[in-house]
Amino acid sequence: MSLVRKKTIEQSIADTDEPEYQLKKRLTALDLTVFGIGVIIGAGIFTLTGKAAKSFAGPGIALSFVLAAFCCALAALCYAEFSSTVPVSGSAYTFSYFALGEIFAWIIGWDLLLELMLGASVVAQGWSTYAALFLEQIGLSWPESIGPDSNVNVLAMLLVVVLTILATIGIKESLRVNLVLVAIKLFVVLFVIIAGLFYIKSSNLTPFIPPSVPAANSDVTITTPLFQALFGFEPSTFGVMGLVSGASLVFFAFIGFDVVATTAEEAKNPQRDLPRGIIGSLAICTVLYVAVCLVITGMVKYTDISGEAALAEAFRSVGRGGFATLISAGAVAGLTTVVLTLMIGAARVVFAMSRDHLMPRQLGKTHPKWGTPYRLTIGIGVVVALVAGVTPIGNLEEMVNIGTLAAFTLVSISVPLLRKSRPDIERSFRVPWSPVIPIVAAVICFYLMLNLSLETWLRFGIWMALGFAIYAVYGYRRSRVGIEAKTGEQVKA
Repeated sequence: MSLVRKKTIEQSIADTDEPEYQLKKRLTALDLTVFGIGVIIGAGIFTLTGKAAKSFAGPGIALSFVLAAFCCALAALCYAEFSSTVPVSGSAYTFSYFALGEIFAWIIGWDLLLELMLGASVVAQGWSTYAALFLEQIGLSWPESIGPDSNVNVLAMLLVVVLTILATIGIKESLRVNLVLVAIKLFVVLFVIIAGLFYIKSSNLTPFIPPSVPAANSDVTITTPLFQALFGFEPSTFGVMGLVSGASLVFFAFIGFDVVATTAEEAKNPQRDLPRGIIGSLAICTVLYVAVCLVITGMVKYTDISGEAALAEAFRSVGRGGFATLISAGAVAGLTTVVLTLMIGAARVVFAMSRDHLMPRQLGKTHPKWGTPYRLTIGIGVVVALVAGVTPIGNLEEMVNIGTLAAFTLVSISVPLLRKSRPDIERSFRVPWSPVIPIVAAVICFYLMLNLSLETWLRFGIWMALGFAIYAVYGYRRSRVGIEAKTGEQVKA
């Protein structure tokens, strides 16, 4: 049973006062909302919209986004209850530690590390493509030998280096830059919506939900979704099932609101501001996503939409190619905030794990002046820069998704379990209709995991096997909670 030994909530909160591991409480509700928007609105709105509309749902992709947003909202409610009740760094890792036990906390911490670090690397590569295009459009150029298509993507590495320095100096300073970039990104998105309204043709939106047709390939391969391989489900596109398939794809355009919870320890008023930041950022992004979907599918027939650069190509199709420069600028700003936010989130998760001694404790010490886990931030920056610069990881995006969904599932399950085991804790925000909503959230997230490919599950299994090996060799033996349980003496962080 030592594998499910739990850390008490009281100890988790007490750890935040340790001088060497103390983060500065500087974030407001606005900071947290901007933080969430900064990571949610990224590659999804610039590329995923077109791909999902063309391949799965047609103009009905707007409904797919609503369905995906509903699923995310259920998980967001669970995150809001946990992060406001126990405002401690680590997000799902910390929640799982006192709700489910150490082994589950390790699994989620390892999952989050995969999600955040690999996600930052993937997005940094995508950023370099848009940045090179933007430079070309304004009359400059970046050497192809060190560009996005070269063996060493120096452009992506430079971005990560700059953002690592920014995140090391301080989270408030990081969010000031983030605020400017988010403002640029929102301006571009609103520009697309407003300008696109003048080019909408009602004929392009008919039929709104195209008739269902069988999928092109139903043979089981390594890219087949696990659900189909297990149950022999015959996939289809368009129709009602197309809306569901589209929701499974665009669900990942919402990933990021959970990163807000990783900064819980740095919020000035976490009980009030964290639920506002998490739910507020998700609501704002949902409205923008749906509006963009309606505009793009109204400008271009869904069968003709570009699957790679839907926004820019939509305006080119109506003779407004000059708008592509503005859209590229928005993509550069948007993806910059995503990389920054993911790196900050990764540092906060490992910070919490090192404070529990599941990772080397020296890594988690904060800088006396900046109040940030500077060693972790620099180390994560180096890893992300190397992976983004020299590794062809463009086909590993689903690895980010499976780690995220695993975290969502366990956090949702943890809400009713913690209410039963610790009904005495004051909760400033409570998930309504518990345990129904948390259970529904967990079931939906697990179903979406099953819709990921066999290849993704295989890679995920290898990553988890590596994680279990590290835990067995290092974390299990050095665990602060385990040592305290064995000796009966309190161990400092």
